[in-house]
This record gives sequence, C-alpha cells and structure tokens, in this order.
Amino acid sequence: MAAAAGSRGFGLGRPGWRARADVVRTVFVARIKIITRYKGAILMEALLPIVFAAMPVLLGTTVASQQGVDPGAVFCENTMVSGRCTTNFRLYMLIGASTFTVVSLMLWLIGYWVRREQETGTLESLALAPARRIWVLAGVTTYAFVRAMIAFVIAIALGSLIFQVNPFERGVATALAFLALGLLPLWGLSFMFGAFIMKIKEADSVIQVLQWVLAFLMGVFYPITLLPPIMQGVAGLFPPTVMTDAVRASILDISYFYGSAYGSLAVLFAMALIVPLLGYEVFEVTERRLRRKEGVGHY
Repeated sequence: MAAAAGSRGFGLGRPGWRARADVVRTVFVARIKIITRYKGAILMEALLPIVFAAMPVLLGTTVASQQGVDPGAVFCENTMVSGRCTTNFRLYMLIGASTFTVVSLMLWLIGYWVRREQETGTLESLALAPARRIWVLAGVTTYAFVRAMIAFVIAIALGSLIFQVNPFERGVATALAFLALGLLPLWGLSFMFGAFIMKIKEADSVIQVLQWVLAFLMGVFYPITLLPPIMQGVAGLFPPTVMTDAVRASILDISYFYGSAYGSLAVLFAMALIVPLLGYEVFEVTERRLRRKEGVGHY
C-alpha cells in the first residue's frame, strides 16, 4: 500500500513519462489554439522569406541585365567553392531565406513567450506548478517548431512558383534529413535563448539585433567560405549554419562546408546530441539562480 501511494501520488511520487508527455501536449495544443485565432499570421511568416529573397534576386538581375551579362553565371563565378557552384541563384536565395525564417521563428517565439510570462506575472505561477518548467518549455518549443516548419513549406512552395524554380530536381531526401537533424540543436538553442531572456528581462531589442547576427553567421545569401577564416570557424560551429549549408548543397549539388555530406552529417549529429543537453542545463541553472535571488517573474 505504501509503495502504491508513493508511486501513484499523494505528493510522494515522481511523474512518469506519460505525465511529462501530457504536459508537453497540453502546452502545445494551447499554443496552437491561440495562433489559429490569427489565421493570417502563418501566411505572413511564409511571405517574409520570399520578400527577403526577392530583394537580392531583383537587385542582382537588374544590375546584370544592365551590364549585359547572365546573372546566374556572375553568381556562380563569385560564389565558386572547390571548383563547384550553381547558376540557380534564385533557389539559392530562397532556401537560405526560408531556413533563416525557421531559425528566427524558433528563437522569437521562445523569447517572446518567456518575456510575456514575466510581464503578466505567470512565470512564477509555473514555478509553483507540479510540472517541471522544462516540460512546459518543451511544449512551447514543439509548437514553435511546427509553426516554423509550416511557414517553411509554404515559403518554399510559393516562392518556387514566384521565382519559377524547381526545388525537387535532386537531393530532396538528403536535404530533408539534414533539415530534420539540424532542428534538434535548435531545441537546445531555444532553451539557451529562453534562459537568456529570463535573465536580462528584455526581448524586443535582443531579438532585433540577434536576427541580423544570425543572418550573418548563417550565410543566408552567400557561402560562409567568403567570410574571413576566423569568422568561418565561428560560423561553422553554429548549428543553423551547418544545416543551411547542407540543405543547399544537397539540392543544388554544390560543395559542403565540411567537405562532404557525410562530414556535415557527422557534425550535425554531434550537435544534435550535445546542444539540447547543454541548453537544458543552462536553462535549469539560470532558473534556479533566479528563484534564489530575485524571482523569475520580477521585471
């Protein structure tokens, strides 16, 4: 009887994996219900990468036409790596902008969620709930992942029609594998970013600055091999950079930053193992320190 009481509740037992999964599912469903009230939000998020990609595409096409040269050939010449390049600069830009949107949305949604919970005074209430905050955050990150992927698929499909490109010529299965594996480290980065926002108690200005740093490191519109050697090393250790590079290399048949598909796969796999655990630990340590000193809801 005592063993049953300890395992089933009365404040003595620990929740099992089913209870944790229920927490993640409940938070996920709640966030989905909220966003379905704003039906134009996901469409606008899908249009953003198309607009971002259209700016360099239109600019490059206009300048090249004025000089009487082929814009694809000029792009290939200026971005050649290891003797390989692509003339399909439209698809190159579209993939980079769409992947950048996925990464940005993952971080934006987590940062704004943490800040909103602080401002409304409900973050401290979560600390009193029987569920651990990490499972609540896991539900939010899962929602952010699904929302970002919907925007990614719509952006690729709609952008391909607008730019008249075919993203399914080659390497689609490999690209999807890299995308799925590369999203695992994003969970860890989201945990870290949530902890950072919870610590500094500011979201808007941080996100506005960080998104351009992300675009620079990810090489949204150019191969990161064009960066100085030190910056290449920094960018090569950033999971979204490796993911973007591998997805583009798979579809466009260009050089991988790590030399081959196997090299990029090995690096992403290591990041998928390390970054989520590291992000989890950073979030836990930050939360414990804040609760001891000033409270997680203070702003």
